Amino acid sequence: MIRSYFGLSEDPFTLRDIRLLSHQQEIHDTLRVHSQQGGLCLVVGRPGTGKSVIKESLRLLPDKDYLVATVARTLHTYTNTVKILCEAFKIEFESSAFKCERKLIQQAFALNRSGKMLVTVIDDAHLMEMENLRRLRLLLEDFPKNHNLILVGQVELMASLDLAVNQDIKSRVTYSVITKRLNDDAMREFIEGQLDRIGLAHNTWVASCGLRGRARLYRISGVTITATCDNNSAQNRREVRPKRGRYRA
Repeated sequence: MIRSYFGLSEDPFTLRDIRLLSHQQEIHDTLRVHSQQGGLCLVVGRPGTGKSVIKESLRLLPDKDYLVATVARTLHTYTNTVKILCEAFKIEFESSAFKCERKLIQQAFALNRSGKMLVTVIDDAHLMEMENLRRLRLLLEDFPKNHNLILVGQVELMASLDLAVNQDIKSRVTYSVITKRLNDDAMREFIEGQLDRIGLAHNTWVASCGLRGRARLYRISGVTITATCDNNSAQNRREVRPKRGRYRA
């Protein structure tokens, strides 16, 4: 609706052109440092706190310097997880995970000798069986020392790692961060950054006087955008007529 109304070539609020907020950039930069020196990093937070944006910013790191392997299907078995890694490392999966582990290690060292830093991102890591995560960590122990394993998930992952039985994994964590919900200023910065990206002037946006819960409404000449502090995105919908001087969600 916004594209047709303003004649834009692309939609705002997409992940195609990542522009991180200041606190997200700090997390991104720290993860890159750990990719240079090696580590096991945790990025956890409630849904809508910007984890996907940070993950996407890592995926967009330059190919000439980084190989970023993303495992999103964390409910799979360990063997299927190894298959996904084989695909990312561009090697053919053999009959068993054991044979592929050896090939993955060899390929990792070959990439490292060529000057590439290796990053493995496990999305929704809180859903992965701890035994599978343990086997994966042991596999990556044999990777070059500057390899970085990043676990992205909800805060339940922290609780699982706090259990005594999982201390062998927690003790290897080199960096952990809990992503926070965006405040109003950060949300405005995000929205205005998206407007800059598509070439739409800030003065076309008028902050409404309505504020219900964590949702603040913005209006662009007949289009209402609901920007929530729970999500690092915005949802487009038709204008809701004001009632008693307020916009209603």
